[in-house]
Amino acid sequence: MTDVPDNTAAPENAQTAEEALAAEAESTEQHQVRLAKRQRMIDSGIAPYPVAVAVTHRIADVREQYAHLESGEETDAVVGVAGRVVFARNTGKLCFASLQSGDGSRIQAMVSLAEVGEESLASWKDLVDLADHVFVTGRVISSRRGELSIMVTDWHIASKALRPMPNLHAELNDETRMRQRYLDLIVRDQARQNVRIRAAVNASMRETFAGHDFTELETPMLQRVHGGASARPFVTHSNAFDTELFLRIAPELYLKRAVVGGLERVFEINRNFRNEGADSTHSPEFAMLEAYEAYGDYMTIADLTQELVQNAALAATGGLEVELTDGSVYDFSGEWQKLPMYESLSEAAGREVTVETSLDELLAWAGELEIEVDQPTHGKLVEELWEHYVKPGLDKPTFVIDFPVDTSPLTAAHRSKPGVVEKWDLYVRGFELATGYSELIDPVDQRERFVAQASLASRGDVEAMPLDEDFLTALEHGMPPSGGMGMGVDRLLMAVTGNGIRETILFPLVK
Repeated sequence: MTDVPDNTAAPENAQTAEEALAAEAESTEQHQVRLAKRQRMIDSGIAPYPVAVAVTHRIADVREQYAHLESGEETDAVVGVAGRVVFARNTGKLCFASLQSGDGSRIQAMVSLAEVGEESLASWKDLVDLADHVFVTGRVISSRRGELSIMVTDWHIASKALRPMPNLHAELNDETRMRQRYLDLIVRDQARQNVRIRAAVNASMRETFAGHDFTELETPMLQRVHGGASARPFVTHSNAFDTELFLRIAPELYLKRAVVGGLERVFEINRNFRNEGADSTHSPEFAMLEAYEAYGDYMTIADLTQELVQNAALAATGGLEVELTDGSVYDFSGEWQKLPMYESLSEAAGREVTVETSLDELLAWAGELEIEVDQPTHGKLVEELWEHYVKPGLDKPTFVIDFPVDTSPLTAAHRSKPGVVEKWDLYVRGFELATGYSELIDPVDQRERFVAQASLASRGDVEAMPLDEDFLTALEHGMPPSGGMGMGVDRLLMAVTGNGIRETILFPLVK
């Protein structure tokens, strides 16, 4: 007799289109067979979906507690465990099944004629299919081949699966994994690990903030005026208020209202929505972290951000030299470089670029490089040229600092460099991970910048921010000097794991 293996390896090649079609046909046939079994159970007075079963132990706990058992060793310890049947073999007087719990732990169930009797054994063979959730009671033993097992004395179906398991010997294709993530979670260890890593990273960020006396807030998802970033919003309508509302593109303006009210160190981890493109680094719905520190500035918030990211890497992987999914190693350790935008562009391009460089000169230069910018301004062109010349060479974690004033309408002017603002973008592994500011707290200056943004919107810039009178009124009550930052949580997971955004988001939006 052969025991059920604890893990089933999957080959490198994903399921082909022909195999997928064949699997779908088989699934349809099995669906009908399983529906019939469900009905037979009901007709026999057996509940295919009982309200509860008397679980006494988790599979992982049993494996840990009895890992010392030698081959063939038995105990008198009786446990009740439940799991999904991911492997089964019915052979005469003894049936084997591998039960898998939600964390991926597996244990073998052995259903024998001698222990359960003829009627129960026959019922097992007739009713139990792959993917069913099954509850078993029995003694903990180690089989003759050394497989930790439950010698079953009683069993019940805990939930009858009406559709079959995916083939454990073939990888799910990307389409199936994205659209039916529950199947991905059932069959792939890494999918479950990704969820645990995300939870650990979120917990790490909250712990880091708690260590600096920050308060976690929740601000509105539905907003009358969208703001806090340059992005196209999703638009909806409130029947109760008979008014147009927007899914928020950022929590910034409400978090700043809280700072005005005296909550001096605040953060929020929650969802943002931007009605824009979707690719390997962008999703229309995504998780965002924003934080504001009264009496801080863009440098103090940079130090905090570095600590947040380094602690997240430690929580996700146990170290600061992180092995990514492609096998490469990325180093998050040390003090991260701070790279001025104008100076780094001038050095990389071999020509001086300053805040005094004319719009016409920048337009001509961009034209030579076939760089097109909607509603071009000095700042937009400088940033596009910087991305062309400098961004491709960024690998190590780098704070790119001191941005053009016209692209950062919520940021304080630099204290010693006219024409730029105290802003940084953090680049990790070559992509933008976070952004931080010395916050603009002058309500008169803020109004002027909002008016300039409104002018851009009137000329067709769908990402320009509208004028928010309520926020300006709050600001007129006095906001202390502050540093602020925002970071995409999904991108943080990408940075510390090497996964794409659709792997870091549990249930991504797909077309």
